[in-house]
Formats: sequence, C-alpha cells, structure tokens
Amino acid sequence: MEQKTIYALGFFDGVHLGHQALLKACRSMADKTGCKAGVVTFLGHPDELVSGTPTPLINTPADRARLLRRFGMDAVVELPFDKQLMNMPYLTFFRLLLTKYGAAGLVCGHDFRFGFRGEGNAEKLSAACREAGIPCTVVPEQKLDGVTVSSTHIRSLVEMGEMEQAGAFLGHRHMLTGTVVPGRHLGRTLGIPTANLVLPRHLLIPKFGVYICRATVDGASYPAVTNVGTRPTVGGQNVTVEPWILDFEGDLYGRELTLEFCKFLRPEIKFPTLKDLQAEIQKNAQETRQYFLDGNE
Repeated sequence: MEQKTIYALGFFDGVHLGHQALLKACRSMADKTGCKAGVVTFLGHPDELVSGTPTPLINTPADRARLLRRFGMDAVVELPFDKQLMNMPYLTFFRLLLTKYGAAGLVCGHDFRFGFRGEGNAEKLSAACREAGIPCTVVPEQKLDGVTVSSTHIRSLVEMGEMEQAGAFLGHRHMLTGTVVPGRHLGRTLGIPTANLVLPRHLLIPKFGVYICRATVDGASYPAVTNVGTRPTVGGQNVTVEPWILDFEGDLYGRELTLEFCKFLRPEIKFPTLKDLQAEIQKNAQETRQYFLDGNE
C-alpha cells in the first residue's frame, strides 16, 4: 500500500519563516503518523489569474522546490492554477487532496483561502478534516521584530536591495538559479570574466546595483561580485544578472549556477570610461573577499 502524505498547503513564494513554520508542523505530523511530508502548491501565482495582474515572484518554481525539499519535504505537488481550479468548489478541492493525492492530514496558515472565490478558509478546512477523520493544523501568524512575515514584505525588501533584511525574514539568503548564457565577452577584455544569467519572466528584479553573492556551481561555492541591471557603461539595454565568480576557472556556458545574495554594495551607474568601471569592480571584488574573510558564510 502506498504511503500516505501529510500536506502543507500554500503558494510558498520565498519559502520564508512563515512558510517554514508550516513545513515544520507538516514534518512533525508526518513523523508522528508514519506518513510522508509534502506540499501542495501552484505553478503560477493565483493572483495573476484572479486579478489579471502578474505578481513578481521571489523564486523560480525550481528554486522554490529546492527550498521546500531543503526544509524537509519529501514531495512537492505543483498544480496548474487554471480556470478549472479557480472555479472549483472548496469541498471538491478538499476531496481531490484525499482521493488523488492521498492526503492523510493537512497544514495551512491562519489566512489560507482556497476554492471558488476563496470561499474555503482555515476554519472550513479544519471542519472538513474533522469530518473526514484526518488531522489538521492551522499555523498562526508569524512575526519578526513585530513585523508580519510575508512574501509581500520580502518582495519590497528585495526591490530596495535590502538583502540582509530580506534574508532575516526569509530565514535564508535570497537565491536565484539559472543557466549561464553567452554574453558580449566585454568582461574578459577587462580581466573580469562574468557569467550571464537571464531573469525569467515574472521573476522579481532586485534593485539595480552590485551585490556580494555566494555562487554555487556543481556543489562548489565561490565568492562572487554580481551586477543586476542594464550595464549602462557599455550601452546595455536588457536587464541581466552578471556575476564575476572569484577564484573560479573553467567554462560556465550552459551550466547551472545558483546565486545567494548577501549584501548590496552600490547602485549601478554609468562610468566615464571602461577603465573607471574596471577599477570600481576590482574594488568591489576586494570588498566581497573581505566580507567572507570576516566570517560571513
């Protein structure tokens, strides 16, 4: 007989401290009942279909799944949030969790809404679980320094370049994983070979500027100086993420790279000459090395 699963429900954008409280409760219930622990989430943000306005996402779906597994989930079920799901009565959705996905218990946040017009809530989910004879845990609001932990608040911090504060609310550093694509090779001519990542559609764009990052390639980590922006000194137009991975040697094209954003160093500006740009990036590289030498892992 297939092992049943305890599911945490939500969108989990950022997998922040509030989400981690749900995941902890889910893991605990799963361990007590001999079940797997998992999440049921959505491929697209529900607000995009409901309101017609795209919501800039903190994570790519792949990064979100990585984080969910990092925090103890055995299974990640990603449902397409389409018109059929949007118009589904909440009890129909509840029964779907039981029959198709083998839910043996559910965990949600205090403000969780689901089903047609959001008619389902935490109280109704608890009642449905009682009737079905399965456990349900409703996790209360989570706060940090008196501020409610929310994806909305974290998005505003990332947009302002407040990466250290965003990391505090996330419970981990803001991250981005992407595949390295060819660029214009200008960095190599300056002795600053950068990798180029293209920001996926609807992904949150951090404040334009230069950041201290930690880059991970094939399981090995390196300090990295990362520019987010349009590269005005060299006449760039499209928004790119370009890390210079310090102490790395080798070809990165076509390889997957994960960046963890540690600290904002400076805004992106247009320098008078390429030599001025080169000197400033070298200075930023020293600042990056010192950051990690000071014990910031």
